[in-house]
Amino acid sequence: MAILNTFKDLIVWQKAHEMVIAVYKITNEYPKHELFSLTSQTRRAAVSVPANIVEGFRRQGLRDRINFYNIADSSLEELKYRLILAKDLLYINEINYSLVMQKCEETGRLLTRWIQSQKSFLN
Repeated sequence: MAILNTFKDLIVWQKAHEMVIAVYKITNEYPKHELFSLTSQTRRAAVSVPANIVEGFRRQGLRDRINFYNIADSSLEELKYRLILAKDLLYINEINYSLVMQKCEETGRLLTRWIQSQKSFLN
């Protein structure tokens, strides 16, 4: 088993970070009138995913850590909705939507496995 010295060693964090970069790139294309609403909300939801992974990584108690990982998972679901909305409003095209959703799905799968692995230590 690999030793995890920092949150940057977590593959789930690495993928979540890549996802945030992709979200920032596509939200640059949103209309300017959305800057303080959908653009900002989408970016905040995206950033919340790796940020909560980081916070959970540093928590001492296992239940506390898992709580932050669950918050990251909830933020990911919020992000997915905001991306669906942006696509339906024609702020992003199907290709960019698909690309960023693939990153979301990959992050989600890794996060689910990470949470499950942490929960296994509760038993």
